[in-house]
Amino acid sequence: MKKSRSRRKTIILGLVIGLLVVVVALIALSFYGKTMMKKIPALSFAEALDYTLKDNPEAIITVGFVKDGQASYTVYGNNSALLAPVPHTYEIGSLTKTITSAMVAKAVQEGNVRLDDTIDAYIALPSGNTYPTIGELVTHTSSYKPHYFEWPMVGNFFSRDNDFYGITTAMLARRLSSLSVSSKRGTYEYSNFGYAVLGLVLQEIYDTEYATLVDAFVRDDFSLRHTYISTMSGDLDNAWDWKRGDAYLSAGGLVSNIEDMLAYAQLQLAGQGFIGASQESLKQIDAATQQFELLDIHPDAIAMAWMWDEQNGMFWHNGATSHYNSYLAFDPVRQMAVVILSNLSPNSRIPATVLGIKLMKELQLF
Repeated sequence: MKKSRSRRKTIILGLVIGLLVVVVALIALSFYGKTMMKKIPALSFAEALDYTLKDNPEAIITVGFVKDGQASYTVYGNNSALLAPVPHTYEIGSLTKTITSAMVAKAVQEGNVRLDDTIDAYIALPSGNTYPTIGELVTHTSSYKPHYFEWPMVGNFFSRDNDFYGITTAMLARRLSSLSVSSKRGTYEYSNFGYAVLGLVLQEIYDTEYATLVDAFVRDDFSLRHTYISTMSGDLDNAWDWKRGDAYLSAGGLVSNIEDMLAYAQLQLAGQGFIGASQESLKQIDAATQQFELLDIHPDAIAMAWMWDEQNGMFWHNGATSHYNSYLAFDPVRQMAVVILSNLSPNSRIPATVLGIKLMKELQLF
C-alpha cells in the first residue's frame, strides 16, 4: 500500500513538474515572440529574409517582383543561399480567393450574376432565412463565421493537415439551409466559409464543379499553365490533400509557381476588363490590428477579395496553409508588384506578408 501511494505521489509530482516546464516554456516563447516582434519593424527586407532563412535547411523561399515592365525572381535556401532559379510549385492558400473573385467578376460582366443579389437567387435554399448578397461574400462582410464544424473535420484533425478535406458541397448547402445572416452583417470578418459559398454559386451558375471551372479559367482567361487545384504532385513536400469536389477549394485549394504568379501580377497591373472591375473598392473596413499597424500592414478597404492599403498605395492578399505561406501585392500607380512564395509555415519566423510589404516599400522608394 505504501509503495502504491509513493508511486502515485511520484507520478503526480512528475505531472506537476511537467506542467510547470510547459508553462515556463510557453511564457519564455511568448516573451521571445514579443521581443522579436519589436525588432521586426526596424529590419530591412534583406535582414528579415536572412533571419527567416538562418539555419533553416528545409526552407525554399522564392522572391519575385515586377518593375519597369520586367519580371524577375530569385530562389533562396538555407542561410540565404542562392539556389537555381527553378519555378517550384507552392500552395498559395487564400490567394486562391482572388482568383475565385475574378471568376465572379467575369460572371458579373457576362450578366450571369449581380453583386447585390442574395445567394438564394442562385442556390436552391429554403425560404424563411436571411441570406447574404454576392457582394457581401466577396468582401467578407456577410456575417458568416470563418468556418463551421462538419464531421470530416474530426478525422482530418487526426490524420491530415487540411481541416477542410472531404467537406462536400452537399454539406455546405445543408449548412447554408440552417443559417441566417446576423446583426454583424456589413462588418468585416474574414470567412473561408463565405468563399466556399461563392464556389457553390459559380458551380450552380455554370452547372460545372468548381475544380473544373477554375482549371479552365486560369488556363483560358489568364494563360496560367502551372496554377491548378492541388494534387500533391509538386516538387516540394507537405502539400495539403484535396478531393476535386471539396467545397472549400474556392477558398484555398490552388497551387502555383513564381512564373505564373508574376504573370498574374502583371495582369492585375494592366487592370483590363473584369480584372479591373475586381479592383474597385466595395467597402471601407479599417481592419488593422495593433500588430498590423506595427508592421505597416493596412487593410483599409476591400475590393473583390483584394485588400486596399491606402497609406502604401497598393492592393494585396496573402495565403497560408500548414506548411506554406504566400503574398502578392501590386501598386497600380507605380506599376510594380511583389510576390513571395514560401514553403514554411506562416508561424515560422517572419511570414511572407511581412517580407512582402518590406520589399514593396523599398521598391517604391526608387
